[in-house]
Amino acid sequence: MNDRLTEFFSEYPHFTPQDRERVSDAWEFVLAIKGGACRSCGESYLDHPLRVAHILAALRLDGDSVASAFLHGSLDELGVTADELESRFGKDVRSLVVGTSRISGVKMRNKTVHQAEAIRKMFFAMIDDIRVILIRLADRLDKMRSLKNFPEDEQRLIAQETIDIWAPLANRLGISFIKDELEDLSLKYLNREAFDQIKSLVAAKKGEREDFLAGAEAEILKVTREAGIRVTVKSRAKHFWSIYQKMKKRSKASDELYDLLAMRVLCHSVNECYTVLGLVHTIWKPLDGRFKDYIAMPKPNGYQSLHTTVMSLQGRPLEIQIRTVEMHHVAENGIASHWLYKKGSSKEIVSANHLSIINQLRELSRNRFTDEDFLARIKSDLLGDSIYVFTPKGDIVELPAGSTPIDFAYHIHTAVGEKIVGAKADGTIIPLSEPLRNTQVVEVTTHPQAHPTRNQYNNARTARARQKIRAWLQEHESPGETEKRDAQDAARAEQTRLAHHRGQGLSDGADAARAGIDSAVLKIRVGDTTNFMIKFAHCCEPLPPAPITGYVSRGRGIIIHRSECRNLQAIPEISNRSILVEWETPREEEHLRKRAAPAAKKRKTE
Repeated sequence: MNDRLTEFFSEYPHFTPQDRERVSDAWEFVLAIKGGACRSCGESYLDHPLRVAHILAALRLDGDSVASAFLHGSLDELGVTADELESRFGKDVRSLVVGTSRISGVKMRNKTVHQAEAIRKMFFAMIDDIRVILIRLADRLDKMRSLKNFPEDEQRLIAQETIDIWAPLANRLGISFIKDELEDLSLKYLNREAFDQIKSLVAAKKGEREDFLAGAEAEILKVTREAGIRVTVKSRAKHFWSIYQKMKKRSKASDELYDLLAMRVLCHSVNECYTVLGLVHTIWKPLDGRFKDYIAMPKPNGYQSLHTTVMSLQGRPLEIQIRTVEMHHVAENGIASHWLYKKGSSKEIVSANHLSIINQLRELSRNRFTDEDFLARIKSDLLGDSIYVFTPKGDIVELPAGSTPIDFAYHIHTAVGEKIVGAKADGTIIPLSEPLRNTQVVEVTTHPQAHPTRNQYNNARTARARQKIRAWLQEHESPGETEKRDAQDAARAEQTRLAHHRGQGLSDGADAARAGIDSAVLKIRVGDTTNFMIKFAHCCEPLPPAPITGYVSRGRGIIIHRSECRNLQAIPEISNRSILVEWETPREEEHLRKRAAPAAKKRKTE
């Protein structure tokens, strides 16, 4: 047996003899084919699949998954067929390798229908076998760990794709250690200045932090010991991305934030968790509105824990999470913990079939969406944060954070959404535009003569509700009115996007340049008129003084491309749908270049 494989098995002794044999066969197979090959960065071809196998083994996945890690990627690259894989390694390995190969070339960096189709393939693969996505997540984690080996122009694109898709996906699957590391590594390449600032702060206060946490830990161990409860206490600084989000949310520098520490208390039963919570609140005063009970109401990824923030030693806020040991395994490994408790064990906590995201994907697979609707549904409804509200009968409804009563009504039934005229939350009348909050009891009022309106469309947040309202409006509005409204909606969305990028500082170079440009300068002249809704194409990133051509889209206004853009020439019916456009004035063109230059210069030096 190869020395590297011997070391691998010694590090992960949990594999059964059958698993060890399957993994060994896969390793020897790829070793014979690619043993002497190197990648473009100079490292051995085998290094990457071996690191991916380590990640999967740390998640305690089965032998078929680890064997597939050695074989994942392109079948053509290995020079084998799917039938050959099945004859040697069995149906499961064939299915996993083919599934990962099918989406290995997926590119999700351009916000187009191609991105939507790529994401569609990837997410629907989860329905067939969740292990396909776990292998791809492990592959992405290793890719982010090795991102310094990629060209600089690719680093930012890969990092943005990771923070948009892969980190939220790891979150929905409940694999917190992968989510946290993906987020921190993405921040490193998307906003290096903020990353270095937070890193310096955490390093500088390490000694002070350790002393503080040691004192708080001693207090908790004292009261639990006196109560006859044995607990394990773990403390840590919050990860960089979490600190960065707090900085943005509160508009504060990192050295102005104090609640950067978290402590976990691991108990042996649910009753002990609630008892320890009470003991903690006898030591330190809890902060109002900072308690969450995820044991009684688990997150859709299976996560369970009690969260409380208290004013602890030295008057400093401290977040404390209280959970059982088994809940902690689920919190760290998410759906992967299914393999820890499989084979009929009574300790089985989470199953792929019970995950909210899997059930939502099954629903999506049964419905027809345009590519753009599907992309919106995935990003907002499946990968975003969730809230939980109740119907008057006590049923729990999971909705994306920011959802309104309109979204709630459409979640109950399309017929309810189409007739909604009012809503109450906890017995109080609220506007239909008001975002719902966790644990509210929501009641909607309907009227048989009511129907969807454009205002409701603008106030809906979920892709499902917006799709249903849009379909009704398109059926009942005149074509001219619909096109006018669509253009207004697209213009509003573009303004929101630019504002969002200004706040995040995470956009690509050209977007960052435009985000700091007055909206008036963005006008494009069409003949003698500038009163058009326009969008700039991401494929060629047009900026003055480049010659430009306008493409009249359906429902999204005029899309501006560089005149020599290859994608522009590939658009069907381009000869009939192109329009001559120009930058509005030489003065504003010069102003645009001057305003864009600092952002472009900053991007180049990062």
